[in-house]
Amino acid sequence: MLGEANTTKGTYNYQDTLVASQRVNWRIEDIIGGDKKLDLGKPFMPESLVRVNELDFLSADEKLRLNQIKGHAYLVIFGVVEEFILPFLLDHVRPMLGDDDYRIRAFLQFASEEAKHIHLFRTFEDEFKKVFPVECNVIGPGSEVGKVVLGHQPLAVALAILGIEWMTQRHYIDSVKDDQDLDPQFKSLLKNHWLEEAQHAKLDMMMVDALAEGMTEDQIASAVDDYLSIGTFLDGGLKQQALFDLEALERVTGRTFTEEEREKYINKMHQANRWTYLGTGLTHPKFIEALEKLSPAQRQRIEEIAPAFC
Repeated sequence: MLGEANTTKGTYNYQDTLVASQRVNWRIEDIIGGDKKLDLGKPFMPESLVRVNELDFLSADEKLRLNQIKGHAYLVIFGVVEEFILPFLLDHVRPMLGDDDYRIRAFLQFASEEAKHIHLFRTFEDEFKKVFPVECNVIGPGSEVGKVVLGHQPLAVALAILGIEWMTQRHYIDSVKDDQDLDPQFKSLLKNHWLEEAQHAKLDMMMVDALAEGMTEDQIASAVDDYLSIGTFLDGGLKQQALFDLEALERVTGRTFTEEEREKYINKMHQANRWTYLGTGLTHPKFIEALEKLSPAQRQRIEEIAPAFC
């Protein structure tokens, strides 16, 4: 069970988080679709996340197309990730039925919003396909990724989710919010996703605290081992995604890259993906704070690993 009734975990509590989440309450049709179209004349993603300018053998137009390809992959990957977050949440809500009302409602609201995000990202993908001239493949399917991730122990999965939630905060606040060059429609989508994820991160902090309650140092170390296994699995997918994006870039530009260019591309874009999808979560101060509460030794362990993903 996720904590005790009416508890406040750290600086967060279930009632306040539920109220804040309900105030956001946006609709998919207000963000994408109809007359709300993507602008292929503008980048979708901030350079700090995609790092396309590191590829000096690409022209400005090729960098723009790659930015959009990576923007497409970004949202589809988050849709894949949220496909395992949703069943994980539902599995952990069931034991709480009949318990604290605010806690149950907060997690059910969380689950409902994750389902809405999956729908949002699928709608975006449909809109992207209408305007982008070539197909862009993305790792998955979500059901298969979910089987692997959910096969790990609950605290490990909760830590992975916590890192994902905090990274979305960092992406928007640090990189997206003040970037005036981005496509306004794509930027709006990222903003609205962030607004709800800001509440999810608080619930995740409480979830991690509750799952770890009563665990020994050895049990926590085992869960962190499992968490790192999830990261290794996802990292393999991120390298594959770099290759998928390269193939899409070759299709949209009609250009075949040399072996030297391809090698440089894979190395640079795999590392960019590592930073975007793993490093920004691993190094987020709130994620480090959660690890410190679990075990100072495990915090140190993760901080020693993190530079490889930056």
